[in-house]
Amino acid sequence: MRYDAVEVGDVDEFGSYEMTEAEMIDFAEQYDPQPFHVDPEAAAEYPYGGLIASGWHTCAATMRMLVENQFRDGDNLGSPGLDELRWHEPVRPGDVLSVRVEVIGKRPLESDPERGLVTSEVETRTADGTLVLSWTSNVFVRRFPAE
Repeated sequence: MRYDAVEVGDVDEFGSYEMTEAEMIDFAEQYDPQPFHVDPEAAAEYPYGGLIASGWHTCAATMRMLVENQFRDGDNLGSPGLDELRWHEPVRPGDVLSVRVEVIGKRPLESDPERGLVTSEVETRTADGTLVLSWTSNVFVRRFPAE
C-alpha cells in the first residue's frame, strides 16, 4: 500500500483462507485452549453447538491475508494499534474467509515526514457473506514527500 496511492473511500477485497478443523485445534491448543476450540465433543455442549475457531485465530488468518495482499509492497511500517475489534459470528471448520478493507482516513505524521497513518475498516467474512470479524486498522505507511 503506497500512501500517495491510497484515497479515503478506497475499497479492496481479497483473500481466501480455509479454516480447517485440524488447524483450528492446533492453534487453540497452543494459544486459546478452551473446550469449544479444542474438543469437538465437548464443544457440542456449549451454546455454539460445535467446534469454533478462536477469535484470535480468525484475527491471525485475517492478518495473513492483509500481509499477502495489501502489505506485499513493503511500504507498511507497522501499526500503533487497532480499535473496535469485534467477533460477530463464530468461525467453523471448513469456513473460507476473505477480507474487505475500506480506507476511512489518512494523514501525514507531523513527527516524521516519511510516514503517514492510514485508517481503515477491516471486515472478514465467510464465503456466504457472513460477517465474522471487524476492526478499525491504523497502519503506518511509507511516504515519499520529495516526489
